Amino acid sequence: MTTIVSDDEWLAARLDLLAQEKDLQRARDRLAAARRALPWCRVAKDYRFASERGEQTLAELFGDASQLLIYHFMYHPDWDEGCKSCSFWADGYDGVQAHLLARDTRLIAVSRGPLEKLLAYRERMGWTFPWVSSASNSFNRDFGVTFTQEEIDSGDADYNYRKTSRIGEEMPGLSVFRKQDGEIYHTYSTYSRGLDPFNTAYQLLDLTSKGRDEDELQYTMEWLRRRDEY
Repeated sequence: MTTIVSDDEWLAARLDLLAQEKDLQRARDRLAAARRALPWCRVAKDYRFASERGEQTLAELFGDASQLLIYHFMYHPDWDEGCKSCSFWADGYDGVQAHLLARDTRLIAVSRGPLEKLLAYRERMGWTFPWVSSASNSFNRDFGVTFTQEEIDSGDADYNYRKTSRIGEEMPGLSVFRKQDGEIYHTYSTYSRGLDPFNTAYQLLDLTSKGRDEDELQYTMEWLRRRDEY
């Protein structure tokens, strides 16, 4: 039940919440510093990806940047469309590209689907961010976003740093890489709810009185459609 109060009472409640928000922001700042301080792991495999420019190595995906953000976009080779929830996230990627590049960072998407499907879906959705296919390599499995049905059925699928059976063959994630002195390093990956901060629409909805308004749905994002399907 919504509580209706006077202006002064509202201000008092808002100031109390502001103190909590500031505490959370300081905690986020500390967490970001801890994330930056994580050790790096050298990427030894010579991954090759299908791209608009032909076959590219992981190093070539960096372009002129020294940092690479890879969104693991769910697109099974047999699918005719990309995952709708991944599409929800990807709707926010084009506008940030120039800003990321200004900070020596490139953002791309990687999927197991064949390149021609990825590019056709990208055109349909009106996106322009780079999107490459990992269909010919083990990149998706190595970075914990593709699983066999046998792994899922046995509960031996390792997603989000724990064993689980409550996933699909394709799952979302975001991995971060650094190129330095001719070597490539894996510096960070996040999955599942760890991707939540990177969805602008959800962050804006969280500011409203109704919020995400998903409590009465059968499952989270039951309401969601691709943006050309509403």
